Amino acid sequence: MPLDPAQRHQTEQDPAMPKLTETQTIILSAGAQRPNNIALPLPKGLHGAAAKMAVTKMIAHGWLQEVDANLRQCELLWRETGDGHGTTLVVTDAGLLAIGVKPVVVTTAMAILKQASVPPEAKQTTQRAGTKQAMLIEMLQSPDGATIAEIVGATGWLAHTARGVISGVLKKKLGLAITTTKVDVRGLVYRSS
Repeated sequence: MPLDPAQRHQTEQDPAMPKLTETQTIILSAGAQRPNNIALPLPKGLHGAAAKMAVTKMIAHGWLQEVDANLRQCELLWRETGDGHGTTLVVTDAGLLAIGVKPVVVTTAMAILKQASVPPEAKQTTQRAGTKQAMLIEMLQSPDGATIAEIVGATGWLAHTARGVISGVLKKKLGLAITTTKVDVRGLVYRSS
């Protein structure tokens, strides 16, 4: 959100406010327009050491903050922390103020946009009994769970198809929480709660 001339003049006049570079302004402005004020992706051409330096300075000023990434919402990662987890960058209230945007205005605007994009009635997906997908869900919800070999034996699918259905259909499309555990005798066991 660009500043009007009066706001720009006030920001430049405030001696306590560090002067923003063009890159910092672009990052903060773009983040202010995204859901949850996510600052990623960074502008084109900003990567590597230059990106790290810019972000480090912005974090030091309190304009950006590293938070755990919500991988279910496909948030972009700033940094991987291991075990399939990572962090993303969000614009803080101080970052919004640095570009002349009041945080309450952004929160209200995002709530209105989110409400407008929600369909009036969300369709509930129902499983047809007797399908391979229903059988797979039942296997994963059993206390013992299921290995890929057991799923392949029960469904007749190839191993890569079974893994694709688990990650694509069950996890992403249906939103089921699938966990994996390594069991000494059986190998990798998939379970759904």
